[in-house]
This record gives sequence, structure tokens and C-alpha cells, in this order.
Amino acid sequence: MIAGLSVILFLLLVAAPGDPVDLLLLGNPNATADDVARLREFYGLNDPIYIRYLKWVRAALHGDFGYSRTWKVPVTDLIGARIANSMWLVLPSFAVALVVAIPLGVYSALHQNSTVDYVATFFAFVGVSVPTFWTGIMVIYLFAVVLHVLPPGGFASPGVTEGAALVVDRFRHAVLPVAVLSMFGMAGFTRFARASMLEVMSQDYVRTARAKGLGERRVISHHAFRNGLIPIVTLTALAIPGLFGGAPLTETVFGWPGIGRLIVESTIGGDFAVAQVALMILAFLTMFFNLLADVALAIVDPRIRYD
Repeated sequence: MIAGLSVILFLLLVAAPGDPVDLLLLGNPNATADDVARLREFYGLNDPIYIRYLKWVRAALHGDFGYSRTWKVPVTDLIGARIANSMWLVLPSFAVALVVAIPLGVYSALHQNSTVDYVATFFAFVGVSVPTFWTGIMVIYLFAVVLHVLPPGGFASPGVTEGAALVVDRFRHAVLPVAVLSMFGMAGFTRFARASMLEVMSQDYVRTARAKGLGERRVISHHAFRNGLIPIVTLTALAIPGLFGGAPLTETVFGWPGIGRLIVESTIGGDFAVAQVALMILAFLTMFFNLLADVALAIVDPRIRYD
């Protein structure tokens, strides 16, 4: 599957509008036709597409993912730094979404048609329906432009380079993008947790437990809750690559130098060596966490057995 995805991504990037060399020389009015021809030959752009792909695969198998024409550094160095920056957003967003959404979804299911249920359902649909870039622009306007309590974007303030001040400053810059990403994840978790618990609470074994005289808290904690969380395991495992996938718009809006913004910039700028590796990483994360979800389901649900 990795091999197939690498072919698809390579063909899509090659088919993208704009010649990489033309984009590279766009800001250089002194470039001549000889310069363009020399660069095309140097980067192998005159070769057939399948030859270019095979050369990329051979180099990648030896740990050489190419050189960024835009940032003038090896692709591996650039990707590593950007992934570390994205972790500042993805991990806190994932944690906040889980901590808030799953208890809210369970409570909403146990108190169906209550005020909390209606409010939770409303905000879950809003979170699913509203684009992250629009939400990002709105929170920037409210908290940075109107209230002046948080920075509108960026990764760090000028002059803050080390110590506790750097941690606090990084935290302040991360609050708004983390809030936007966690809202996106929270919406899905809340809806799935509510639907799953509603389905479990109507099962015969839950009614039997109540008929035996078990208290409602024990019925929920020992019989309903664990089975209700089984579908959430798959959603949770796939949420991390999903957050990485939703990060390009959020990181672009907030000017956050993560891997999502790198994908956007490298694709627009024709830096296909960077875009290919970054997109392959997202594809690998999706498949890895899909496998992790299968293993977790076997642990949570004893009815599932794999050969």
C-alpha cells in the first residue's frame, strides 16, 4: 500500500500546475534560457516520469529524500523540525478533545433530550460543519484583535529564545490553534460517544443487569461503558493522523511552522521533494494507526480474535 500511495502521490505532484524550475526562478529576472535548461537537467526534469520516480525510490531506500529547492536544506532536516512543531498542536488538541468530548457524549446519551444533550448535539454539528479556517479567523479576530489577550499567530515572540519565558510564550501562541483543532476533534468524538452509548443502553444485557437489581452506576460502569467505547477506539486511533490532515489549514491561518503548513507551501512553490515526503508521512501515519486500532479492538473486545 505504501508503494501504491507513493506512485499516486508522485503522479499527482507531477501533474500539479506550474513548472518547478519556473517557480524557482520566478524572483530572478536575470535568469536565462541556458540557466533554465541547466537546472532542468540537474534536477532530472527532462527524464520520463517513470525514470524520475524510480530514481526517487532508489534514493529514498538509501535514506536520501532529496534537497529542498526552496529552503536550501536536506528534506529530512526540514521534515523533522516541522513534525516537532506540529506536535505542539496535535498532541494537546487530541488530549483536550478526548478529555472533554467522551464524558460529554456519555453524559448526553444518559440524559437524552435534556438541555445538556441539546447543547452538546448543537455544538457537535457546528464543529463538524464549520471549516477550520473560518473558525481560526473568527477566534483570531475575537481574542487577538478585539480582546488583545492572545497573539494572532506565529510560533514565538521575537527575542524570546530560552528558559521558562520561551515555554510560556510558546503556550500562548499555541492556545488558539489548539482550541480550533480540538474543537474539530471534539465534534466527532462527542457524536460517536453519544450514539454508541445510546445503542448499548438499549441492549438486552443492560436491561437484564437492571432487572437483577444492580445500581444504575454499576450498570453503566461495568456493563455499558466499556462496550460503548469499542467503536470509539477506532475513531480515537484514526484521530491523530486526522488532526495532522486537518492541520494544514489551521497552521496556515495561524502562521504555525508545522508539517501541515509545509505541505501547503511546498506544493504551491513546486518543491515536490518536500511535498512527496510530507504526504507520505501522513499516509504512513494513517495506516499505522489503522493497524493500531485493529490491535486495540482485539484487546477491548474479547469477541474479536485474529488469526
